Amino acid sequence: MFKKLFTTALLALILSAASARATEILVFGAASLTDVLQELAGTYEKTTGDKLVFSFGASNALARQIQAGAPADLFLSADEEKMDSLEKSRLLLAGTRKSVLSNTLVVVVTTGSSLQITKPEDLATPRVRILALAEPQSVPAGIYAKKYLQSKKLWDKVIDKVVPTENVRAALAAVEVGNADAGIVYKTDAGISKKVKIAYEVPRAESPKISYPFAVIGKTQHAEAARRLLTWLESAEALAVFQKYGFLLAGS
Repeated sequence: MFKKLFTTALLALILSAASARATEILVFGAASLTDVLQELAGTYEKTTGDKLVFSFGASNALARQIQAGAPADLFLSADEEKMDSLEKSRLLLAGTRKSVLSNTLVVVVTTGSSLQITKPEDLATPRVRILALAEPQSVPAGIYAKKYLQSKKLWDKVIDKVVPTENVRAALAAVEVGNADAGIVYKTDAGISKKVKIAYEVPRAESPKISYPFAVIGKTQHAEAARRLLTWLESAEALAVFQKYGFLLAGS
């Protein structure tokens, strides 16, 4: 009886100690990272015991929240500019900023659509009445799309048909439900939807440079745990999952 009680008490002590060591890490992540990070979280939590809590959205909105004092531990942005603003404000933990991923832009239409987009100029034709983009003035995916269209001298020809959305996933959703004839999103977003198909893929040589920088937030209360997570996100194991979802590695 004593032995049983001792064993039970010891187990409770071990579980209590493990729970005390576990850390809840709040990750602010670009909307385009939603699915891949949720898959990665399962593996990481089982391996470390730490719990990952996510806040997904447009990188510009997340950066504003961090500027306003939101208690994020790690920021995974879809462009360098948003991270630049935090670094200039000294809101990043020094030495933790790293460019990790890249992506590709695509034009999507619904799976049942007969609309043919074989070249970017097709977006300016009357066949495309509504074009969904993430907000082109502030959201990374929209900014990239606008820069691409400007480089093709098409922006002035399509601006009146552009419907700006809160983030890239909202642009994808607009096409999925038929509220837009076409949309420009990341290739990784198209890959997670069964309701759209890629009508045209922007050649990387013609695309603006797409870069996803990651960094630990300076005011984090869990610097060590956040650093561990950031290091793991750059590991071969994690990068293989990013690539499975269609992400490219920075510099590739």
